[in-house]
Amino acid sequence: MYAHDRALALGAGGPVGAAWTAGLACGLRSVGVDLSEADLIVGTSTGAIIGALLATGQDPGRLVTPVRRAGSDGTPPQVDGRRLGEVFAVLGDAASNPVEAWRGAGRIALAAETGPEQAHVDRMRAMVGADRWPDRKLLITVMDTETGEPKVLDRASGAPLPSAVAASTAFPGIYPPITISGRRYMDGSLRSATNAGLAAGARTLVVIDPQAHLFPRELLHRELAVAGARTVVTIEPDPASTRAFGSDMNDRTVWEPAYQAGLRQAADAAEQLDFAWKTGSDTD
Repeated sequence: MYAHDRALALGAGGPVGAAWTAGLACGLRSVGVDLSEADLIVGTSTGAIIGALLATGQDPGRLVTPVRRAGSDGTPPQVDGRRLGEVFAVLGDAASNPVEAWRGAGRIALAAETGPEQAHVDRMRAMVGADRWPDRKLLITVMDTETGEPKVLDRASGAPLPSAVAASTAFPGIYPPITISGRRYMDGSLRSATNAGLAAGARTLVVIDPQAHLFPRELLHRELAVAGARTVVTIEPDPASTRAFGSDMNDRTVWEPAYQAGLRQAADAAEQLDFAWKTGSDTD
């Protein structure tokens, strides 16, 4: 017996990955595959932006040009380059003691000069286009800066939706950690790019991973085994999309090309998804 018919796990990928995922979701909707119909949505980092947007009934097409359509004032984040470099160095040694590496990243996040929390919350509120949690089940992943432990935020967690999204996207050195119920939280992707294991109990699981081309797949395979879905469809950027991305997933100047790449790739993705999404049956 499955708890959910269809689950959607949306992975991290910086602004470029967010744009591509938004374009993909918009293109899929135009051909009759509406990802917002998922019974459960798991959003990690920038995947939390798109997850919140879909779960609250927003049109992903509003992010074709985020500054104009999402109401942002266009103010870029206050990146602390030195601290960002320290984070990557710490995470590069995470294999031997991942929890200590995550705690180290948390300490760096707290010390980084990345501007006020509220500015980031306001930025995410503008992108998501909603203040309230949806009725549809939405899980947003974050990490505690002090303990290095993951936490899942949902409608019952007491966190305002924009704050939850802001915390999940708060990569150390780029955005400030976000305070929720007296704790400081940072980017949920530090532990896992997709957190697909949180979709356990779904008959059909769709994983959209914008940065699949950059990292090994072993963790995702373990998480899919934990999820135990009858049908799993993974969608990742095709070669044309990765060319549109360029070399920096945080390069906001390629937002629109990345969005268009996702829109174009939707036709192929629809072939992967169409039968499984509409019926929940195995496509093999």
